[in-house]
Amino acid sequence: MEQKKRIAFNTLGCKLNFSETDAISRQFGTGSYAIVPFKESADIYVINSCTVTKNAEKRCKTLIRQAMKNNPEAHVAVIGCYSQINPEELMDVPGVSMVLGNSEKFNLFDHLQEAGQNRSDKDAKQPAGENLDTFVPSFSTGGRTRSFFKIQDGCDYKCAYCTIPLARGKSRSNTIAETIKTARNIADTGMKEVVLTGVNIGDFGKLHGESFANLLRELVRINGIERIRMSSVEPDLLTDEIIQLVADDEKLMPHFHIPLQSGSDTVLKEMGRRYTKNVFSNRIKKIRELVPHACIAADLIVGYPGETEAEFNESYQFIKKQDISYIHVFTYSKRANTRALQSGQMVHPSERKRRSKQMQLLSAKKKKQFLLSNRGLETNVLWERDAHDGFMFGFTENYIKVKTVYDAARVNTTQAVRLNKLDAHNVYLI
Repeated sequence: MEQKKRIAFNTLGCKLNFSETDAISRQFGTGSYAIVPFKESADIYVINSCTVTKNAEKRCKTLIRQAMKNNPEAHVAVIGCYSQINPEELMDVPGVSMVLGNSEKFNLFDHLQEAGQNRSDKDAKQPAGENLDTFVPSFSTGGRTRSFFKIQDGCDYKCAYCTIPLARGKSRSNTIAETIKTARNIADTGMKEVVLTGVNIGDFGKLHGESFANLLRELVRINGIERIRMSSVEPDLLTDEIIQLVADDEKLMPHFHIPLQSGSDTVLKEMGRRYTKNVFSNRIKKIRELVPHACIAADLIVGYPGETEAEFNESYQFIKKQDISYIHVFTYSKRANTRALQSGQMVHPSERKRRSKQMQLLSAKKKKQFLLSNRGLETNVLWERDAHDGFMFGFTENYIKVKTVYDAARVNTTQAVRLNKLDAHNVYLI
């Protein structure tokens, strides 16, 4: 009997990438392939890449070297956003034999079937000629009780610092009817929670005259899916209607992720963002009015070109006053072919690092305050498969991490709990 080819997958970047990697890998689950962990020896290594920051690209190259160390004779295929933006650079990396952009990556199975056995036979599908107008739905299933469900792709916003429109094309999605069909497939897997992912999910449906709010109304009707969690929604697209839906329907988790990027209107304008800081502040107030215990996360970029010390301090003070739960702090990273490179003088790397650390400390303080404000809360936890030191973990509806002694019977079940004891790692012990 012919020996199966060993193939390993690794994903960098966002939940959207994880959703797509999982969908692509399912094509290899039977037949002549066997999926193995990335750290093991494999015949083929697949890296779904990210290009949001320079560090993400460096991490991709590190993974390529790791693959070559595991098996010097292996084929390495790099797919996704880095492949779309800079395929030539990747093809020059020792060990890489295939580069596929964001449309061709879904044809990875066919490309590998056609590829030569000799690793020197390099195969780059030219991303520049790809049609990025097609929407390919995907969802994750492997190893989790939560499914990352891709409902939207691409972005029309063209913010000054961002390469994602270049990597993923224009905003697009399926119709609500087609999206619901995919959601029913997720329900059939037995997973209890879906996390709605995309590049700009609040933009869902605009090409079809539909809306994200109307999609949510249909999703909550699906039997089998108990919890629906939203990933990032832009402040200008997070409508009162959406917030009210979360307040009214127990299937919609009280968890909001809202990109802010700066608390200075001057910097927001330079970035090309489509809102002012007051729009963000009003969204926070509306959430707290309708969903008091909601977890509210925000994204922030520090050290943007031309950001003065005064503008940074303005941003810091603004965020300090906001009733948010924590901040994802990103240090500005230069991206080729973006307007930000002409926005102003570069902030020195050491100063960027200082500002990042200051914001991270503020975030840690806010997170601790949020966790303590929920002490005594009666809520529900969905227990996950992950185990560590005899404990299993899960998340409350408002995304607070909890743990309890491992019990396999609890995996993928929901349990009513009361939050009382917070451990040294800011995890509630049940």
